[in-house]
Amino acid sequence: EKMISRIWIMCWFMAIMGMSLNPLIGQKSLIESRIEASSRSSETVLVEPLGHRVRGEFPVLDQEIDGKALVYLDSGATSQKPRRVLDVERAYYEYDNANVHRGAHTLATRATEAYENARIKVANFIHAKEASEIVFTRGATEAINLVAASFGDQLEKGDEIVISVIEHHANLVPWQLLASRKNLNLKFIRLNADKSNIDLLDAEKQISEKTKMLAIFHVSNVLGCRVPLDDLQKILKAKAHPDCAILLDACQSVPHMPVNVQDLNIDFLVASAHKMCGPMGVGFLWGKAHRLHSMAPWQGGGEMIDQVSLEKSTFALPPARFEAGTPPVAQAIALGAAIDFLNDIGMKTIHEYEQHLARKLVQGLSSRSGITIYGPLLQREVALVAFNVQGIHASDLSFFLDQEGVATRAGHHCTQPLHHALDADSGSCRVSLALYNTPEEIDLFLEKLDHVIEFFSASSADASILQPLDAI
Repeated sequence: EKMISRIWIMCWFMAIMGMSLNPLIGQKSLIESRIEASSRSSETVLVEPLGHRVRGEFPVLDQEIDGKALVYLDSGATSQKPRRVLDVERAYYEYDNANVHRGAHTLATRATEAYENARIKVANFIHAKEASEIVFTRGATEAINLVAASFGDQLEKGDEIVISVIEHHANLVPWQLLASRKNLNLKFIRLNADKSNIDLLDAEKQISEKTKMLAIFHVSNVLGCRVPLDDLQKILKAKAHPDCAILLDACQSVPHMPVNVQDLNIDFLVASAHKMCGPMGVGFLWGKAHRLHSMAPWQGGGEMIDQVSLEKSTFALPPARFEAGTPPVAQAIALGAAIDFLNDIGMKTIHEYEQHLARKLVQGLSSRSGITIYGPLLQREVALVAFNVQGIHASDLSFFLDQEGVATRAGHHCTQPLHHALDADSGSCRVSLALYNTPEEIDLFLEKLDHVIEFFSASSADASILQPLDAI
């Protein structure tokens, strides 16, 4: 069987296509002048400028990849960071570096105040009742593991945990481990008929009086859909155990839209800073106060204790109970700066702008033949699209787009069971945008996509570029 050598084809691809693939030149000034023109519709004036207005805040975007202007379309994996976030984290280490809660000296006091102020900012951002309901973690994955270990310790043999086939592995594997350890039943809500969201009829079948935890995505990192939470809560009220808890994985919603935990009426919510313009290495768990107070520590050490003797220990109240050891102080403070940045723009403004980008992206992809888009074409909550092109492996597609400076993601996106349910076991290519992306970047992506598709169409017809693997 003959196979294509990526390196050889890349050279051939650049040779035949490079001259026609010109990066955008001078687009920013052109767009700015157009924005100022009175001929703009009121909707466009309100929505379109955001990406251009904030783009200068993100220094990483001002670079070239192999001579091509960077088009970063992988924000679903991690967002880029504005200067103020970078500056705040650096300033902590330059001026305030000290361990928190453990010293009476000035640096320790300043560090502690900044760290706890960041907790208040997170609480206000998601409308928590108290800052003590916010637990800092290394990320959303650790936050879910915390709940699985500590709340999960309250579950008994035969109890049920219900999740969906859409979940990120971070909201699947911890529950598998818990179910195996405690002889619990882990149940799955399947996809609906058009594979655009969960099947509510199947949810009714999976949820029973033994269901004590529903752990579910808020917005899917592959399908871009929002979970029908209100409908699920009605099913839970009618069928689940009266004390059933709900955990919401909000990694793909908190950065892109207003989120109010009071309106959601859930028990736990998790999110990661690095997806919301903050640094890597920190995330948070929000939990209702009575849930957190009922949970035992999941890690032991300094900071989380009340009194310690050789015979036994007593433990601090939440959130300290769940923050053993030295926390990610600088990262938490920088998360607070990221929240300030998002608040200055407004989450409603961000959501409206990204909805504009999502419509343009879906329209562009759906107008091309041979492309399978996963998730709803309408009612897509975020500017994120996973897709496949007929006859081209997602990894090859992403690789050749990268040669033109377009950064996308290929693979299973930590959702192997979902991709199996989508009949896409080899994975998909995902484009995910954020507030700093522009409509022109979508146009450029679609242009480069067309060229890559044309290249593969030509290469498949030209047997001379195919060589056996052992001949390369």
